[in-house]
Amino acid sequence: MITAGVITFLGIAVGGHLYGRYLAALDLSGRENAIEQLRAETQRQKRELDSKSAQLTALEAKLQGVQAALNSIMPSANTYIINPNQTLIVGDGHLTVGLVGAPGNESILLNVNGKLQSISAGQTIGIAADPTTQCQLSVQSFDVFKATLVAACSGAKTK
Repeated sequence: MITAGVITFLGIAVGGHLYGRYLAALDLSGRENAIEQLRAETQRQKRELDSKSAQLTALEAKLQGVQAALNSIMPSANTYIINPNQTLIVGDGHLTVGLVGAPGNESILLNVNGKLQSISAGQTIGIAADPTTQCQLSVQSFDVFKATLVAACSGAKTK
């Protein structure tokens, strides 16, 4: 009787062990399938992300081109393009600026309210248009055919 109980116990223990291994193998194959599905999904999303990144780069380049074209058509406020031997009234009517001759290699010669000024690209000069008005005139850029100026005045406004 004791022998039968021990044999039954061993049979149940071995059967339980084998059944546990069977269940673990089922769970393992389910996990492997899930991992494969996740890998395939990850690769698909990576390809999609690369495609979107390429599209974004192309759109950014296109936007920069459009922005440059727009800036050339409609320059920002207080920005003036002046040609050689041309005179403009700028700074809300407070400054008369003329480009004397063609721009040089390193600077341009401007006639500002009757005074000659040699100015380099990026340089800003302050001008007292009258006792109540201060103006800033800067050269953004220049080449052989034109100069781009920015003029802004603060103080009394013309009517």
